[in-house]
Amino acid sequence: MSTAKAAAGADRSSSATSEQYLTFMLAGEEYGVDILRVQEIKGWDKVTRIPHTPEFVLGVINLRGTVVPILDLRRRFGLETIAFGPTTVVIVVKVAGARTERTVGMVVDAVSEVYNVDVADTKPPPDVCGSVETIFVKALATVEEKMLILLDIDRLIGNSIVDDAAPAMVAA
Repeated sequence: MSTAKAAAGADRSSSATSEQYLTFMLAGEEYGVDILRVQEIKGWDKVTRIPHTPEFVLGVINLRGTVVPILDLRRRFGLETIAFGPTTVVIVVKVAGARTERTVGMVVDAVSEVYNVDVADTKPPPDVCGSVETIFVKALATVEEKMLILLDIDRLIGNSIVDDAAPAMVAA
């Protein structure tokens, strides 16, 4: 299903027991982020590299006058990198920073769907020996017989990444 159709067809009404998630594919797994944090979805385009940023920060783009850092989620998760293809997109999200809300783009393999997820149907992430990767996971949910990994976008992108990288990006 196309992103536009999924977003347009999604029921925008919300209740205390249900949340909406935009899901995307990354290395064959389906992840979700709170749809209220998503600003837009863009096709992959060239970025401007910034020296001395973490490996997973690909660079920045100018998004209607705003400098937006672009993160490669495959690198962020320590997954094998692949060549970007026709389904590769950037999901632009709002992230809570230490001082203010920031806009950040995440490169993913493909956008999947928009799902309503009942809070009662979510489970906490398993404790995998204190694995760093599990701190990014808000919850796991089963929807339409699929396991979704729901991400905590603030922890994933993190104040330190956004706020520490910002001075180098502004100086550029």
